[in-house]
Amino acid sequence: MLNKLNKPTMIIGASSNPERYSYKACISLLKHNHSVFPLGIKAGKINDLEIILDRPIIENVVTVSLYVSEKNMSTWEEYILALKPKRIIFNPGTENLKFSDRATSKGIECLEACTLVMLSIGNY
Repeated sequence: MLNKLNKPTMIIGASSNPERYSYKACISLLKHNHSVFPLGIKAGKINDLEIILDRPIIENVVTVSLYVSEKNMSTWEEYILALKPKRIIFNPGTENLKFSDRATSKGIECLEACTLVMLSIGNY
């Protein structure tokens, strides 16, 4: 049974490089007892989690946390919308007003925020 505070989160743009913010966010989400699905374009691991290289439909994803630039986001947009998350976090450098407007029109909350900061101050 999932912890009531668990917000299954998909990280798009996941990296196995410990210096990358997507890696740090994944670690922090795990420390805060959230389920994490790291998707990326290069094979690797974040702790014991394999980076997912395809685009599976995962049920009950609450949050999609973006770590890809606007120019690279177009290939992800339809996939993200198909997941029907409750919210999308556009981390610094991933802002995309056109996609945010599309997602909002489908009832998805969109935030320009930082996953790491949200977790650290307790408003994730």
